[in-house]
Amino acid sequence: MPYRLTVIGTGYLGITHAACMADLGFEVLGLDIDPDKIRRLQNGELPIHEPGLQEILRRGLASGRLRFTTSYEEAGAFGDVHFLCLGTPQKQGEYAADVSYLDAAVESLAPYLERECLVVGKSTVPVGTAARLAAKLARLSPVNAAAELAWNPEFLREGFAVQDTLKPDRIVVGVASEHAEKILREVYEPLGDIPMVVTDYPTSELVKSAANAFLATKISFINAMAEVCEASHADVQQLSRALSFDDRIGGRFLNPGLGFGGGCLPKDIRAFMARAGELGADQALTFLREVDAINMRRRARMVDLARELAGGSFRGCTVGVLGAAFKPNSDDIRDSPALDVAVTIVQQGGKVTVYDPIALDNARKAHPELSYGSSALDAVRGAHVVLLLTEWQEFVELDPEELGEAVVTRKIVDGRNALNSEAWRSAGWHYRALGRP
Repeated sequence: MPYRLTVIGTGYLGITHAACMADLGFEVLGLDIDPDKIRRLQNGELPIHEPGLQEILRRGLASGRLRFTTSYEEAGAFGDVHFLCLGTPQKQGEYAADVSYLDAAVESLAPYLERECLVVGKSTVPVGTAARLAAKLARLSPVNAAAELAWNPEFLREGFAVQDTLKPDRIVVGVASEHAEKILREVYEPLGDIPMVVTDYPTSELVKSAANAFLATKISFINAMAEVCEASHADVQQLSRALSFDDRIGGRFLNPGLGFGGGCLPKDIRAFMARAGELGADQALTFLREVDAINMRRRARMVDLARELAGGSFRGCTVGVLGAAFKPNSDDIRDSPALDVAVTIVQQGGKVTVYDPIALDNARKAHPELSYGSSALDAVRGAHVVLLLTEWQEFVELDPEELGEAVVTRKIVDGRNALNSEAWRSAGWHYRALGRP
């Protein structure tokens, strides 16, 4: 391979990118300031759950093409192309994104860039960040402008991150020179004939923000229709199916339910609004406030439905919750609608037991006030109401008759419209779902 790569930051994005690029044949050095995480990664221990990634990580380590370090000096000397994969969380008490981890990484790496190289940002950032970091990089590096910046946003879906890295639907690069474009084309050449959009810094930054805003809007749209369906006694699932046949609309992300969560969509649309305000274009994105509000209302509506089935109060009520992760095939509980609902019910006097196939350890650390079951059956034992809040396939395939033997009363709220309502009703369950009669 023509270049040696470093990946700065070994969170969800960084680990996936480092392991997959090594699998393509590159020599890759991953860097993180957390010595314990680096030790675990070097031993082949994956700190996140992502299908297929464990095998690729261990394959890279075994081949010698992948290793990890805590040394910026080592990374600067090793790499020809340095990928920045740092988190940009929501600022405490604000909508804006916190890009301080990116600034710290550039400030730590730049003094060790003593030869021509390319630094490539992959994080989701407010538009204008790349230009500012490019100037900082040139100012702090011993080779000045020969340490060039590019922006290459990621479009990974948790649960499909390996597939999205090795078989992406497009690659977007924001560059300031033909030289930077040439390097990135060569880096991604092993992926095959993938459409590449070559543009400037601000456009490349906006692509990710715009994509997340659009997806969030589509999800909240169908959930707004669910509110109307409940008021009019219509069925949002049938409405969604009818809309999906329209090629202009399509069926993807048109699944009514509890709404979105996780570490990306909620904080990214808020950061997008905040940055638009700073640019004087806040009116262009005022609709995202309602998108966010609709999303949060789904959680409140789920609590209302559960309380209704509990007889109007959670006092003395046991609730079995199926799901803790914000989505299936992930152990990510950041801004999880499922846990938000569970915690709210406890605050209102209910006793809650949660089960999730993968995310239980993370949930226990974040919410010790909840009880946890070792299986779906264990979580619902003695429950007056059952809530399905994450659509794991394991839950979709549950036997309603078997589950019915464990509960006190057969009452269930399907927060993801994932279950066969007829099968559950036939087994004697009082079945309710968001947006459906």
